Amino acid sequence: MDADDLLGRIGVGLAARRVFGEPVERDGVTVIPVAMVVGGGGGGGAGGGAPGTPGGAGYGGWARGIGVFTVRDGEVRFVPATDRTLLALVALVVWGRIMLRIVRRPPR
Repeated sequence: MDADDLLGRIGVGLAARRVFGEPVERDGVTVIPVAMVVGGGGGGGAGGGAPGTPGGAGYGGWARGIGVFTVRDGEVRFVPATDRTLLALVALVVWGRIMLRIVRRPPR
């Protein structure tokens, strides 16, 4: 696989259809799912990229739904997705930091 082939595959992986899902229409409301997509890739060869030398390439990606666009009567609105797991994790970290400050506070 050469660099042009890898870049072509990355382009397909990060296409707009990965970010915006297929619209769904119900009861006069169109819903378009939206995701955050992150990806990256790289490659190299042992012989500096000379023909016939061994080399390798790789690509990785991550996608997470962040909400939906709703279209009703010509009005577009973004409705964010709420990740309860992330909210609970943030609350736990904040609570832990508060507890550490209380425990480590020098006596007066």
